Amino acid sequence: MRKRVIYAMLLSIKAFSRMFYRFDIGWVDDPPPSEDWWTKYRLVTFLNHTSLYEPLFVGWFPNRFLKRIAYNGVMPVADKAIRRPVMGFFFRMVANQVVQVTRKRDSSWLRLFDCLTKDAMVIIMPEGRMKRANGLDNQGKPMTVRGGIADIIQAIPEGKMLLTLSAGLHHVQIPGQWVPKIFKTLKMRLQHIDLKQYRDQLLEKAGLEGFKQAVIQDLEERRNRYCTMQPETFHS
Repeated sequence: MRKRVIYAMLLSIKAFSRMFYRFDIGWVDDPPPSEDWWTKYRLVTFLNHTSLYEPLFVGWFPNRFLKRIAYNGVMPVADKAIRRPVMGFFFRMVANQVVQVTRKRDSSWLRLFDCLTKDAMVIIMPEGRMKRANGLDNQGKPMTVRGGIADIIQAIPEGKMLLTLSAGLHHVQIPGQWVPKIFKTLKMRLQHIDLKQYRDQLLEKAGLEGFKQAVIQDLEERRNRYCTMQPETFHS
C-alpha cells in the first residue's frame, strides 16, 4: 500500500511540475542505449542541492523511473529534516525506504547499509545540506561533498549510477521562502556511470586509503564543471 501511495504522489508532483514549469535537461555524454536503463540504476546522486523544491525535477523523468523510486528507492535523509513537522512527513514519503541518518558515522548508517539489497536503488544528496543564495551553506561555509557517498559506492558491487547535476533552483525558491515561483525553467545535466568501473578507476588512482577523498574530489569537479555549462554542450 505504501509503495502505491508514494508512486501516486510522485505522479501528482510530475503532473504539477509539467503544468507550471519548463525543462532544460540533457545528457553530458550520449544518452543510455535503451529505455531499460531507467530500471537498472542502483545509485542516483543529486549534486548542487539548493532548494527543498527539487522534487519538481521528477516532471521530466519517465514513469518507470518514478515507479522504481516508489518500489525500490532507498533514501538517506538528515535527522534534522525528518524532525520538521511538514517537510518531515514529505521526506518520509519520497521513496520506498527512507532512512534517518546523522552526519556522524553511527548506527544510522549501518541501518542504511542493511537496506542495500540487490534490487535497491539509493537516492542521495551527498552534500548533505542546502546552498544558500550567497553560495554557502547555512553556517557560511563552502559547499562540499560528504564522504558517505564513497562508502555507498563501495557497498554496491555492480550496477549503474545516475549522476544528476542541477543548475540550482534559487530562481524558484530560496531556502527560507515558503511559496515557490512558477513558470520557470528547471535545468539539469545527467551522466550515467558504471559503478564497478568508476570504483576500480579511483581505487587504482588513489588506493583504498585515498578512495573517499578521490570520490569527493571527482564529484565536486563534475559539479563545478557541468552544473553551469550551456545547453548546447549537451545531448537531448
